[in-house]
Amino acid sequence: QLQLVESGGGLVQPGGSLRLSCAVSGFTLDYYAIGWFRQAPGKERDGVSCISGSGRSTNYADSVKGRFTISRDNAKNTVNLQMNSLKPEDTAVYYCAAVSAITSCVMTSSFYASWGQGTQVTVSS
Repeated sequence: QLQLVESGGGLVQPGGSLRLSCAVSGFTLDYYAIGWFRQAPGKERDGVSCISGSGRSTNYADSVKGRFTISRDNAKNTVNLQMNSLKPEDTAVYYCAAVSAITSCVMTSSFYASWGQGTQVTVSS
């Protein structure tokens, strides 16, 4: 059974950094793309970033390019999202999700079959 567990969320001041982690179990990470999504109150769930099973392909939303970096450690079965220069508009619940894909990834939530429970990120002074 595929399981994903997010961690690393919290309260941070504008301009600060957080590192989110997605720990996966029940499947071989090499064969799955992992996506990060976020949902703010009253808004739709949006794609933030994704990384392919091979790790060679990544994508970022325009709003986070140059500030967020996605990486994976297949040996530890984790995917990380390093978030720098955080802004109040980054405040949301962040979710990781998995879909079987080796060479590419997409940031469309409907493509992803398995989801974590989410972790809250709040950017505020």
